Amino acid sequence: MNKFTIPFNKPYVGRKSVEYVSGALTSGKLSGDGPICKSVEAQLQSMFQVRHALLASSCTHALEMAMMLLDLKSGDEVILPSYTFVSTANAVLSGGGKPVFCDINERTLTMDIRDLERKISPRTKAIIPVHYAGVAAEMDEINALAKKGAIHVVEDAAQGVNAKYKGKFLGTLGNAGTYSFHDTKNYISGEGGAFLTHDESLARKAEILREKGTNRSNFLRGEVDKYTWVSHGSSFILSEILAALLKGQLEELDFIQERRKEIHLKYCSGLKDLEAKEKIRLPVIPEYCQSNFHIFYVLLRSEMERVRMMKELKNRGIGSAFHYVPLHSAPFARQTLGTEKLQLPVTDRTYENLLRLPIYPQLSDAEVDYVIESIHDILP
Repeated sequence: MNKFTIPFNKPYVGRKSVEYVSGALTSGKLSGDGPICKSVEAQLQSMFQVRHALLASSCTHALEMAMMLLDLKSGDEVILPSYTFVSTANAVLSGGGKPVFCDINERTLTMDIRDLERKISPRTKAIIPVHYAGVAAEMDEINALAKKGAIHVVEDAAQGVNAKYKGKFLGTLGNAGTYSFHDTKNYISGEGGAFLTHDESLARKAEILREKGTNRSNFLRGEVDKYTWVSHGSSFILSEILAALLKGQLEELDFIQERRKEIHLKYCSGLKDLEAKEKIRLPVIPEYCQSNFHIFYVLLRSEMERVRMMKELKNRGIGSAFHYVPLHSAPFARQTLGTEKLQLPVTDRTYENLLRLPIYPQLSDAEVDYVIESIHDILP
């Protein structure tokens, strides 16, 4: 019989979130963009030092908003890493553009700057850096390349809430940024996301876009005497109930982050001997990054070893997971984007070798020790 049963992920819901959700249920206002949503948006703006934060029903929708706001035309290209969730590419397609996939670097598993530079063309309209595992992409270099070509930068900071690059919060370093509050993330609302920008004009257009193309936000601020359909749009607003859940999460942000950091460091300490023996590689957090410790992963020596490790951990009651089948190798990309011959060696190797381990606030030290002991037992 196994010493522990450890799921791969367990959403954390604290007392404050329960209280706020209970209050929302009896408030008489359940749909979105009410007082709780406004309160949470103000929290996000203050906490992450950004001028505008608009809650959305998912990070996917926040990304779609960003691409729609770019007014992409047929033939416009948007460069993004292939090693990301499908929402990043789908947002480009939804906005009318063409995804162009680039490789990741070996060190942080974020966008490879040299390959990015090679992929930029006169058709490049935007770049979407993806901050992997709470570690920042190289934003100075990305922004410099973008500036030379008058290219927009939209950060996919789904995994980067409360993480920093050179002292500045991820999601606030480009023309726009997006967050995820899905229940697999550090701070959650079950389903949810946010669109961030310092640009006043972009924020006003985003308000209209997420409110079904109406100027309802202007009306509520008393700027117009009635609201009506003024542009194209959709329904991208988060409900008051989910905003209430997120409000409690943000008030426990320091506790959540600190516990994840403790677990991360405990894994690193317990597994560093295996790295010294070149049996695994541990995550790298550069000095210019302040991680939020969203993912803890190890890189094994082969896909076969990763598959075996997952199976053996499961037999011991421990949940684990690989990550991202590279988008350029997916059937849809091969059939519709012509990526059959695209070579992204670091991306492919990372997919084959990367294994994610459990990391969430409820995980006890004894459970972390059990995971570490199990990995030592399994590796030859």
